[in-house]
Amino acid sequence: MKHLLTLLVVVLITKPSIAQMVTVCKTCPISTLTDGIAQAKDFDTIVVKKGTYKEHNVIVDKPLTIIGEKYPVIDGELKGEIITIISDHVTVDGLFMINVGNSYTEDFAAIRVKNSKNFLIQNLVLEKLFFGIYIEKSRDGKVYHNKIIGEAVEEYNSGNGIQLWYSKNIEIEHNFVQHVRDGIYLEFSNACVIKNNVSALNVRYGLHFMFSNDDVYQDNTFENNGAGVAVMFSKRIKMFNNIFKENWGTASYGLLLKEINDAEIEGNIFEDNTIGINVEGTNRINYKHNIFKNNGWAIKVKGACYTNIFTENNFLYNSFDIAYNSKVNDNEFNKNYWSSYTGYDLDKNGIGDVPYRPVKLFSYIVNRTPETIILLRSMFIDIIDFSEKVSPVFTPDDLLDNNPQIKKLTW
Repeated sequence: MKHLLTLLVVVLITKPSIAQMVTVCKTCPISTLTDGIAQAKDFDTIVVKKGTYKEHNVIVDKPLTIIGEKYPVIDGELKGEIITIISDHVTVDGLFMINVGNSYTEDFAAIRVKNSKNFLIQNLVLEKLFFGIYIEKSRDGKVYHNKIIGEAVEEYNSGNGIQLWYSKNIEIEHNFVQHVRDGIYLEFSNACVIKNNVSALNVRYGLHFMFSNDDVYQDNTFENNGAGVAVMFSKRIKMFNNIFKENWGTASYGLLLKEINDAEIEGNIFEDNTIGINVEGTNRINYKHNIFKNNGWAIKVKGACYTNIFTENNFLYNSFDIAYNSKVNDNEFNKNYWSSYTGYDLDKNGIGDVPYRPVKLFSYIVNRTPETIILLRSMFIDIIDFSEKVSPVFTPDDLLDNNPQIKKLTW
């Protein structure tokens, strides 16, 4: 019995305190978020009542849940960063954050997560910002259901909506981002999932990868950006079921691939872009079940692209299906549907009896002399394209789809 009482006393002494709720409001004893964090214990919940709180450089240095009630406003007054998280196990939910400071030397963000793990950033509205959500050297976190609206006009004085730097295993889902430099930016960030986001009207890219491997982005919409998505110097990226739409401009495209290897591009829609996919220095990429519709160029290949496979894609009413700047081809086109294919199918097996040559001579000419695009609809162009198709001289003679589909593909 004596030993049992001793054990009970030890348990009571060592048992962690039960999490409490701390309330912040303008008329409460705790009237600022900074004071609420200072007085809270580990794993407490801070409830911020509706109102406007003029605060910046708020440091979250312990595991906490911070919840806004009816979207209280945290106003940084353009003085710098608003909230910085430097602890594991932090949740921030339901705040309206405005007026992040601008700087040419520091990347001020509405909310920064630094050297942390197991965090959740959700249901935030961020406006009048420099950077929105900045994840730095962190892992195992979630960024859900946030609305990020910037005022970016030029690249040099604007930041990104959601930025990941040297981070791993981050889930970015159901966010809406517009009017920033890059909607979502990853640099040296691996094993991340970017899903069901809308990134539109951004100055540079809707989504931008640099030196990031084994990431997945799917079911996103990238519309009317300077350019849709750039994937650069990365490996094993999976790109599934995204929409790349109305990314128009003299140097614009739905998707840029530069120096990437071993990627999967499947089930995407590229519609009304200047260039659907702009490709340079890519190897072992599988393109399958994609739709290229009403683009200037569906795919523009600039060189150093080897053993890529294009199979069962729909090429619909593009001005040019494929542009190629080399006479050497090491890529495979097979079983695609081409709306401009004029061959026949005598045996009725659904496959054209005549191979399709997707690279037109005029596309080759426009690549070298862009001003000639004004001749696009002339009869002269039809004649030179026909002559090149019969006897290729300037375009790769082995770049063929030997099994062109007679009917548009459905999956």
